[in-house]
Amino acid sequence: MESFLIKGGVPLRGEVTISGSKNAALPIMAATLLTDEPCVVRGVPELSDTRFMAQILKSLGAATKFENGTLGVRAKKIQGYADYNLVRKMRGSICVAGPLLARLHKARISLPGGCIIGARPINLHLKGFESLGAKIKIEGGYVDASVKKLAGATTFLGGRAGSTVLGTANLMMAATLADGVTVIESAACEPEVVDLANFLNAMGAKITGVGSPTITITGVKKLHGAEHEIIPDRIETATFAIAAAATNGEITIKNCRPDHLRAVLDKLNEAGVSIQQSGAALVVRRGKKLSAADVTTLPYSGFPTDTQAQMMSLLVLAPGISIITERIFESRFMHVSELARLGADIEIEGPSAIVKGGRPLSGAPVMASDLRASAALVIAGLAAKGQTQVNRIYHLDRGYERMDLKLRKLGARIQRVEEK
Repeated sequence: MESFLIKGGVPLRGEVTISGSKNAALPIMAATLLTDEPCVVRGVPELSDTRFMAQILKSLGAATKFENGTLGVRAKKIQGYADYNLVRKMRGSICVAGPLLARLHKARISLPGGCIIGARPINLHLKGFESLGAKIKIEGGYVDASVKKLAGATTFLGGRAGSTVLGTANLMMAATLADGVTVIESAACEPEVVDLANFLNAMGAKITGVGSPTITITGVKKLHGAEHEIIPDRIETATFAIAAAATNGEITIKNCRPDHLRAVLDKLNEAGVSIQQSGAALVVRRGKKLSAADVTTLPYSGFPTDTQAQMMSLLVLAPGISIITERIFESRFMHVSELARLGADIEIEGPSAIVKGGRPLSGAPVMASDLRASAALVIAGLAAKGQTQVNRIYHLDRGYERMDLKLRKLGARIQRVEEK
């Protein structure tokens, strides 16, 4: 396995270009299964997750070509069985179920894998399929779904932690070829859902209301091929903005969507970070000093859970007490013990982390537990004095395209090495 070796204490300076959104790309890649005509998707980040999804499409019978961020897919003749050995590698693979059910009227999908950050059941996905008339059976670690013909219905997709992003995407894709009208209540409002709907509409779907809690899909008989450009990754944008502030640097972030990041930018301002917007670019630098801030993760347009760990790495540097409350996943503080190895003073009380900030960090070996925790440890290592080794960065490679190369261009002393 590989790790990052970081010699911290260097302010990040320069320009970085944001890649396409991983969380938008995966369901859009799955959506190419809805038609037998060619599709071209540009701006696909080259990550382990997108490579796995391309392999899944190929295993289902689609012809794929993925190079230089452009994916070409033609799913002329496909089969409805997604094998465990591929699907187990990431949770996002479950989003092939909706397209398979819509086009083939059957799907056999292994229960998915991914980061261990708390319970993320797919019950709302299955509830949505059942509302359209599908029969569901779970046996031997597989979900079997079948239906003679999907029929439009009204479905409520609210869950314990709010709406489900992948569940909304899955049901929306299935409903594009259903008879009649489907209404999704308590739908996810994330930009990635909007991006998927834009691609589906380009394929001939009839979807309205995206970006709101009520999405309406009028089924059509057939979808055709289309071309699409993936939106910039808002989580990568936030990660680099936080890294600039944590290292007391100044960077220009290009090809981003500040309108997708209002909650994060607001909290960064509150924490003493200066942010200037110029079109699709942000200039980020630390102000005179960092300040403590309280953060609560919420569904979009609230503060994203996928940026909670990175924000914690910044707030451990801010004098005073910050309280970070996690409302989406119950096991998303696994980075706390690793940050403590670098000198952070953090206590967990229920769903909240109490951060006693202002203590200097010093380098140490740390272990990444999930995708966003990996990014948090990299940020902390960049800010710490001395050398930090972040182990198990395969988690990070699931969601950040060539992060070490981008950081080196900003002046970071970071190397990818084999773990000893």
